[in-house]
Amino acid sequence: MEVLLHQIDAFADAPFSGNPAAVMPLSDWLPDTLLQQLAEENNLAETAFYTSRLPPEAGAAPGDWPAFALRWFTPVHEVDLCGHATMAAAAQILEDLHPGADRVSFYTRSGWVHVDRTDDDEFVLDLPVQESVEVTADVALVAALGVTPVRAFSGADEVIVLGSEREVREATPSFDSFPTLRRGAVITAPGTETDFVSRFFAPGYGIAEDPVTGSAHAQLVPLWSGMLDKHRFTARQLSRRGGSLRCELADGHVLLVGRCRRYLDGVVTLPD
Repeated sequence: MEVLLHQIDAFADAPFSGNPAAVMPLSDWLPDTLLQQLAEENNLAETAFYTSRLPPEAGAAPGDWPAFALRWFTPVHEVDLCGHATMAAAAQILEDLHPGADRVSFYTRSGWVHVDRTDDDEFVLDLPVQESVEVTADVALVAALGVTPVRAFSGADEVIVLGSEREVREATPSFDSFPTLRRGAVITAPGTETDFVSRFFAPGYGIAEDPVTGSAHAQLVPLWSGMLDKHRFTARQLSRRGGSLRCELADGHVLLVGRCRRYLDGVVTLPD
């Protein structure tokens, strides 16, 4: 049995930047154990698997554009929401399978997620808002991150607001002492050339530091909207690879705009 494998960098503004995702189209779902083994073998932050077979709970497709069922796996876990691998899957579908379409929708564990392609080949990812509540910063997490918090929020991820971009850039987390989290931890601060910057860590999910995390921005954008009293932003994730996003908060959704760059196309041979 052969399965196609595409590796695509999402939120990439230059070669070898952004967040690489593996995209694997399937005619039907493979066993979960095999999906996890494939994600582990790909050894990227996320592998996106999709099929055109929508589950009954998806209901009718949201429009007359292409629609697929989509799942995401880190090297160690399936996750509920992933932004960059969704954008990468959309880029592959709209380039290879439906070049005449400008929108694709995915039914996921977080409901329907949509991606549009613009006239200048950017992609607009539409994610549901991830809510947060302000909390007292977790002492163990702050110690593991090695930072001085200004504010702290809890939601899908733990968010620690710092005082400056330099503090975000120069943080050196100790992953050996990281506490167990619901998913991951984000450090963020006002940017010097963008509205805000961030970094994302999820060692419990096999991701020490993620290059560019779309799903984290579904939580960051409403937070920064409240702090800056605006709805449109530029953002930069300060990982080693780095990635740029344009963000908008709109009617309970977060819109993330970025580019994709295809790195490779291949075939994985599986035992019959």
